Amino acid sequence: MTGAKGGSRIGLRPGNRREKIVKSLWIGVWLFYLSAPVTDLVRGGHGLGPRLLGGLGLAAFVAWYLVLVFRTARQTEVRRVLLSVAVLSAQATILSLTLGREWLVLFVYVAIASGAALPGEISRFTVPGATALLAMTAFAVPGGDAYLAGLLIPALMGGFAMVGIRAMIRTTMELREARATVAQLAANEERLRMARDLHDLLGHSLSLITLKSELAGRMLPGSPEQAARQVADIEQVSRQALVDVREAVSGYRRATLPGELAGARTALTAAGVRADLPAEPVEDLPEEVESALAWSLREAVTNVVRHSGAQRCTVRLATLQTLAGPVVELSVADDGAGGPSAAGNGLTGLTERLEAVGGTLSAGQTGKKGFRLLARVPLGRHGLGSGS
Repeated sequence: MTGAKGGSRIGLRPGNRREKIVKSLWIGVWLFYLSAPVTDLVRGGHGLGPRLLGGLGLAAFVAWYLVLVFRTARQTEVRRVLLSVAVLSAQATILSLTLGREWLVLFVYVAIASGAALPGEISRFTVPGATALLAMTAFAVPGGDAYLAGLLIPALMGGFAMVGIRAMIRTTMELREARATVAQLAANEERLRMARDLHDLLGHSLSLITLKSELAGRMLPGSPEQAARQVADIEQVSRQALVDVREAVSGYRRATLPGELAGARTALTAAGVRADLPAEPVEDLPEEVESALAWSLREAVTNVVRHSGAQRCTVRLATLQTLAGPVVELSVADDGAGGPSAAGNGLTGLTERLEAVGGTLSAGQTGKKGFRLLARVPLGRHGLGSGS
């Protein structure tokens, strides 16, 4: 009786008004099966008093049921939920015995509510209990045994289905927490690795610069020529250290298409967006071309995840033969509400990266819904004669 929009929302309470409305509508669909009691109230031949009491009882039953299935009970609330399930059972029993067999369907909702709101170790007993109470009440209601066959299976199956969904929700939440922990540990390990590398890279150079600076300071009064040589050595060591740092930082920051495709798949899946990505990237691309396209892919996927509200994202990467020579083309399209209304720092930076390798960038809406980013880089100027 509960649902979530997309696999990524399983296990999360509604976070905003839209999610609450969606979940309420999903739960409300199943209230259609209460049409039998409603029809009995209207056409069952009951007097005014029974109709009024039956209507109030049905309204109270539905309200109590919605409260139970709309939220997942915490462990400290188990006794309160058990009391609520007992109240629902009593309402279903009284209404069925008083108004007739059409009201036996309420026991199906009792079984489902207990499966949805109670932990599995308890609901595995309450669901059969509600079904047994349904059977006993059906035999006590005139003609109720005729309805019994059509209600027992829905009560059992619906109740245990909710037990399974609740277990799946708990497992999904634990998996999400474990992934977050792994990501945090990986980030910490990367920081430690960078710290070690930079220490190894700069430790010797900075120590040498310090030593030669002290030596030059002591030589300045009496041996200016020797001090000048020490200063020249300091300059040389400093320049080499700067080159080493730039190379190291460039290595850390260089983006690759295989890595960005894998990251895009992970990010889109986590955001509940269906990802249609190429199985393999274009091979043998020049390093600067691959890096520019990889940064373009990262920025495009980031915009899809953050701003588009899309359900599907399609990435195409191919080498095309044009009159001007081979061109590698990256296309990232989604079916969302559209991208940024104006070029921000991200798109501006991408344009500069692509222009540096002779490429172009275009981005815009593809219709009433949808946004596409298209990056193209010619390969002739980079020494690649044909596409792969």
